[in-house]
Amino acid sequence: MAMNVLGLGLSEAEHNTDALSVRESELSIMRRRGTSEEQMLAMQTNLALAYGKLRRMEDSLRIRQDVYSGRLKLNGEEHGKTLTAANNYAISLVRGQRIEEAKSLLRKTIPVAQRILRDGDATMLQMRWNYARALCKDTGTTLDDLREAVTTLEETERIAQHVLGAVHPTTVGIERDLQISRAMLRARETPPA
Repeated sequence: MAMNVLGLGLSEAEHNTDALSVRESELSIMRRRGTSEEQMLAMQTNLALAYGKLRRMEDSLRIRQDVYSGRLKLNGEEHGKTLTAANNYAISLVRGQRIEEAKSLLRKTIPVAQRILRDGDATMLQMRWNYARALCKDTGTTLDDLREAVTTLEETERIAQHVLGAVHPTTVGIERDLQISRAMLRARETPPA
């Protein structure tokens, strides 16, 4: 527990290299002690965050994938922690420019999330937002993809406004990406002069 608190403190103080060292040591100790799978997955999530803060995206992505797989096995696909792990993995895929994988994962998990979570749930909002971002970031995006991204962001922004309020960082981010996707769509729909 003391190592966890130390890792959190170092991370909050932006001592990211030291925080990573503590997280790696903590995971090693947990493995030797035979810690529960639940606790191991939580620790791996913290480790992925530490890698991400140091811009070690491949390491972070690998662990996010492991956590998602572990959550599927431990909790099943219809569990909130599995859906959160899927969303975190999708974010890492988008950041790593592995757009097709992100879209595929989100197309598979969003319908599950819609059955389990309410529209205003933070994970649901994030998943829909990430899906629209993936559609826009795809180098082979089609006009239909851009239209789907705009529609998805419009619906998600409306829900975020209602549930979170206009100044919440998630709402602001969705609105920003909505403006960008609308501009991309207008540019594609308008023939060159």
